[in-house]
Amino acid sequence: MKKQILGAAVFLTTISLTTTVQAANSEHVRQLLATKQCQNCDLSSAGLVMADLSGANLSGANLTGANLSRANLSGADLRGANLSGASLFGVNLSEAKFNGANLTGADLRNSYLANAELTGAYLNGANFQGAVGIPSQIASPEEFYALGVAEGQKGNQQQAISYFNQAIAIKPEYAGAYLARGVARYQILDRQGAFQDAQIAEKLFTSQSNTPGTQTAQAFIKELQTPVNEKVSAGSPSFVDFLGSLGSVLLQFFPF
Repeated sequence: MKKQILGAAVFLTTISLTTTVQAANSEHVRQLLATKQCQNCDLSSAGLVMADLSGANLSGANLTGANLSRANLSGADLRGANLSGASLFGVNLSEAKFNGANLTGADLRNSYLANAELTGAYLNGANFQGAVGIPSQIASPEEFYALGVAEGQKGNQQQAISYFNQAIAIKPEYAGAYLARGVARYQILDRQGAFQDAQIAEKLFTSQSNTPGTQTAQAFIKELQTPVNEKVSAGSPSFVDFLGSLGSVLLQFFPF
C-alpha cells in the first residue's frame, strides 16, 4: 500500500512539475511574441508557426523541437540557441545570427538563408533540401551536388542549377557537377548552356581518367549536336542509353 501511495505521489508530483514547466513555457512564448526579447528562454516544443520574429533576441534560448515553420526570423539573434530537432521549414532566416547555435537534426528545408551567420554552428543531420542562399562554407561540393540532384529529380531545375553552381564555385574541377548542370540546362531547353557544360565535363573527366564519365559526356554532346527532330545515328550509343534516369547517371559521379 505504501508503495502504491508513494507511486501515486510521484505521479502527481510529475504532473504538477509538468504543468509548471508548461506554464513557464507559455509565459515565455507570450513574452517573445509581445516583446521579441527572450534571451535564454525555455521555448522547447513551442508552436510558433508563421510568427513574425524578425529581429528577435533569442540568444541562448532553448528551442529544442520547436515548430517555427514559415516564421519570419530575418535578422534574429539566435547565437548559442539550442534548435536541435526544430522545424524551420520555409523560414526566412536572412541575416539571422546562428553563431555557436545547435541545429543538429533541424529541418531547414525551403528556408531562406541569405547572409545568415552560421560560424561555429552545429549542423549535423540538418536538412537543407530546397534551402536558398546556403553559405558555401557550411557545405561541401558533394553536398551541394547531392542537393542539386535531388532537386533535379523533383523537376526543380533552376534550384538544381543553383546548387550545382555552388558545387562548382567551391570545386572548379568537379566534372560531375558540370555534367549535372548541363543536364539541368538541357531540361529547361538551354541547349547552348548545356553544350558548354558537357564540353567542360568531357575535358575534366578525360583529364581525370574517368572513362564512364567521358563516355557519358560524349554521348550527351552527340545528343546536343543532333537536330531536335532527328535521332542520334544508328549504331551509336545515345545519351538516353547512358541516362536511363537522371538519378542513375548523376549519382555515379559522387566522389565518395
